[in-house]
Amino acid sequence: MFRNYFKTAWRNLWKNKAYSAINIVGLSIGMAACIIIMLFVFYERSFDRQHTKNIYRLDEVQKFPGMVAPQKVALSMFPMAPTLKQEFPQIQQFTRIDDFNNPPLNYKGKKVTLSRVFWADSTFFDIFNYELLTGNKHTILQKPNSMVLTKTSAEKLFGKEDPIGKTVAIQSRDTISYTITGILADIPGNSHLQFEGLLSFNTRNTAELMGNWGGNWLITYLELAPNTDIAALEKKFPDYLKRHMADPRPTFYELFLQPLAAVHAGSTDITHDYLNYHKFDGTYTRLFSIIAIIVLVIACINFMNLSTARSASRAKEVGVRKSVGAQRFQLSIQFIGESVLLCFIALILALIWAKLALPWVADLSQRDIDLPIFTNGWLLLSTLGGALIVGTLAGLYPAAYLSSFQAVKVLKGAIQTGRNKSLFRNILVVGQFSSAIFLIIATLFAVRQLKFMQQKDPGFNKDQVVTIPLNFNTNPKYDALKKELLNNTLITGVTASNQRLGNNLHQTGIRFHPGDAPAREMATSQVIVDPDYLTVYKIPIVAGRNFSNDYGTDNAKAYIVNESMARELLKDKPKASFETLLGKRFGFGGMDSAGSIVGVAKDFNFNSLHHKIETLTIMDQKDWGFAEVSVLINGAKAKEAIAYLQASWKRINPGQDFEYKFLDDHFKELYQADSQVSEIVGILAGLAIVISCLGLFGLASYAAEKRVKEIGIRKVLGASVQNIVRLLSKDFLKLVLIANLIAWPIAWLVLYKWLQDFAYRINISWWVFLAAGVVALLIALLTVSFQAIKAAIANPVKSLRSE
Repeated sequence: MFRNYFKTAWRNLWKNKAYSAINIVGLSIGMAACIIIMLFVFYERSFDRQHTKNIYRLDEVQKFPGMVAPQKVALSMFPMAPTLKQEFPQIQQFTRIDDFNNPPLNYKGKKVTLSRVFWADSTFFDIFNYELLTGNKHTILQKPNSMVLTKTSAEKLFGKEDPIGKTVAIQSRDTISYTITGILADIPGNSHLQFEGLLSFNTRNTAELMGNWGGNWLITYLELAPNTDIAALEKKFPDYLKRHMADPRPTFYELFLQPLAAVHAGSTDITHDYLNYHKFDGTYTRLFSIIAIIVLVIACINFMNLSTARSASRAKEVGVRKSVGAQRFQLSIQFIGESVLLCFIALILALIWAKLALPWVADLSQRDIDLPIFTNGWLLLSTLGGALIVGTLAGLYPAAYLSSFQAVKVLKGAIQTGRNKSLFRNILVVGQFSSAIFLIIATLFAVRQLKFMQQKDPGFNKDQVVTIPLNFNTNPKYDALKKELLNNTLITGVTASNQRLGNNLHQTGIRFHPGDAPAREMATSQVIVDPDYLTVYKIPIVAGRNFSNDYGTDNAKAYIVNESMARELLKDKPKASFETLLGKRFGFGGMDSAGSIVGVAKDFNFNSLHHKIETLTIMDQKDWGFAEVSVLINGAKAKEAIAYLQASWKRINPGQDFEYKFLDDHFKELYQADSQVSEIVGILAGLAIVISCLGLFGLASYAAEKRVKEIGIRKVLGASVQNIVRLLSKDFLKLVLIANLIAWPIAWLVLYKWLQDFAYRINISWWVFLAAGVVALLIALLTVSFQAIKAAIANPVKSLRSE
């Protein structure tokens, strides 16, 4: 019986090649899109799943006076972890990490600079399940001056030598030797922590650090007992802060716990999250899943539409089968089997599409995504199972409809295929195009918002600015490097800072003495710079003066604030000018220095445009050192300028690696997730349109075929090609117009909510909706017109010959 079903199904597919091809291609595109998106989604959701303990990250909400809004940060204080473990039995273990960026390692004269090394507590491997190749996880970081390397970093430094017990030197403020105590496997790409080595935290002076309440500079992970009531535990944290911090400081902080599984995808509202590799908004992951399913559903709608549209051609087959004893459920199984067969053929094609597209997808997403369909049994079974489910669901309605025909009526030619079934097909076409138009609108707005953020003037110059990182070895030679660089006309400016624009600048406490009122304490973002910083970045001064070497008192005692900070300082005197702030005592709260405000800078977006401009304090303090050099080069001779930079660096810092990055590339990375979203949604929108048009093409072809004699008669009676095209096209265009009316309000609501995530955003322009509607109408018109013109120019003699 099943063999007979298969033969019948295959013959039917082969007999109707055009419709079968439309269904197979449409389904394969939908399946390929769904497979690729689901691979991306599964990869995103696999982040940190290798760790089996009940791990939470300890985060803070900072609410300092003067802040624009409370700020979530992925930082905590050094004494918190041990005191929390001591006071709360739910906390079974903890580990803390701190970043040690770009440390230069020296082994017997061989120097290797690692991209990222962490300070870590000895309990690191008790909490995390990173694969340790050599060493005892309980003792590997127990002794001071211990170091663990990944396999790749160990090979870089030691080659084929056994690194265990070897000593390497790391030069920071002082040269310190570390003993290699273990080797671990390279960190997988789906770990939010990415590092090449670990240093024992107890190498540092932890006795002094235990009193460092208020210093937020490390990351704390806690292992909680199973079934811990997180909400109840968090409610105890305010009293905990009061026990350890003097008033009013406990009111400046809230502590909350974030599950490890949510760190990668649930931290978009958390700032100072420096050690979160490929951080991505989980909302977008869910959105991609929904859109992928929509694309697949659109492909399934094509199958149902074409199957029911061609019901008349199979009516007699159903009648004959029923007259010889076939039951309805047997016919249903046959038609569902045809659907499943078509679906598996489409799956083979979809896997080919997906395999061809994956390298491009991996490059776009910067994820190591692969399709191990024949090596991963679970993936193979889920893919085959998914195809079976899709085929069954897509075939349910056609099977129910076709098997419902009454044998007597269909054999007499009295089958009714008209109004109700056409209405259902029309509803499906409207649903298809509504989804496609929604995706077109979403793509247009996503692209416009991304372009807006990339092109908006941030208030400072970021073009042709090259940034070069500094470390403890190269920092003391900054003045010599600057002097060397400025000797060449390829270089138009050199400055330095302790942080890079585009990052979450550190917060600090300041104290302001207005003179005629009590001193105010508040928090602000801050950046430490050399005197030429505002000049190189072309940040205007709106009141007062810039830093200058001509003023010997500027170093560590001169401050420039931005307009937002100035307005905050003058909030009790809203009519006062910025000039009234000049000369007022101002400085770090803990130091209460004799410094003063010397200028007010125009507001600029020192962070991404996801965030509003906050208060900012800029300080000239060369003695504290800088994290990077910013060099403004001649853009017309960028290649020569980079070569000169490298040569100068090698002369002044021999043995130190030369690294650089253009600042505008850094800002592109800030909007990388937004760019990925706009591209992926745009691709899915294009696929949705293609699949919808395939279905429309099939229906138009069927409509033209069904009305071939009518068209022939109309042509004989004098109808023009234009009249016939209009006759065959108008009904389909009405459906697309209705789809626009449905898609527009839904798109407006979704986009309005999405744009609220951006502090600086475009307006929701009506013309975008109209443009998307016109594009959809034109595409539908071209699709339908192709078949309509073909029918209209056909020789009527051939269509009327049988009459």
